Amino acid sequence: MESLKTPFLILISLLFFKTYSQEIVDHNPWDQILILNVTDNGLVNYDGVTRDVVVFYKYFRYLQDISPENHWDNKEKIAYWLNVYNATVMKMIIDEYPITSINQLENPWKRKAFKSKGIRYSLDDIEHNILRKFGDPRIHFLLNCGSMSSPRLWNRAYTSSNIEYALEERTREFINDPQRNQINSKTVRISQLFEWYENDFVSSNHTDVIDFINEYATTPINKTIVKKYVTYDWSLNKNDEKTPITSNN
Repeated sequence: MESLKTPFLILISLLFFKTYSQEIVDHNPWDQILILNVTDNGLVNYDGVTRDVVVFYKYFRYLQDISPENHWDNKEKIAYWLNVYNATVMKMIIDEYPITSINQLENPWKRKAFKSKGIRYSLDDIEHNILRKFGDPRIHFLLNCGSMSSPRLWNRAYTSSNIEYALEERTREFINDPQRNQINSKTVRISQLFEWYENDFVSSNHTDVIDFINEYATTPINKTIVKKYVTYDWSLNKNDEKTPITSNN
């Protein structure tokens, strides 16, 4: 009997390790909220999220309780912190909803709104001191600050399984989105994100911002054209449809 027990325990351990190593964090509640309350265009039904606030707050507390560990791989860490950033923005907005812009809140970028391992973080802390240090400029296109000019909020949660796909596809979508970048043979008006974080987009493969954009743009930019920037629209990325998770029955 003992000889059968040992292989069985080894098998269970291996299965557990495989599952654990693939997805350490359960982002399913956030995934559900996003699917039901965010359109494909990234517009948010804040009324719906407010009605599902119990589900949302439970997930937010969960994020604070499962701080990243050293054994997590970078994909898991990046997915975690991206969800933390976007969920923190969501919480700040719905806590004081209705508002018409996140800039109506008192010092939203410096407010210590998220706590992990006894340390309080602001949105600036998460973006500049954690996410940007991963050295992947595509991260900028997955961060949503609740505004119309911000990269669209994806109606899925980021996970270690989908993060590479998301980084690539959300970057491509943002660059080719005519609401955020207007690129044609005569005009180049690009998002102010490329102005604010210009140094992040310069690497051994990209001598400047235009090189980075051209890697993804369906219409490559001619460098002889002087680039201009689209004024950032800070109005709330709001949608009015109501699709709550919580049943009224």
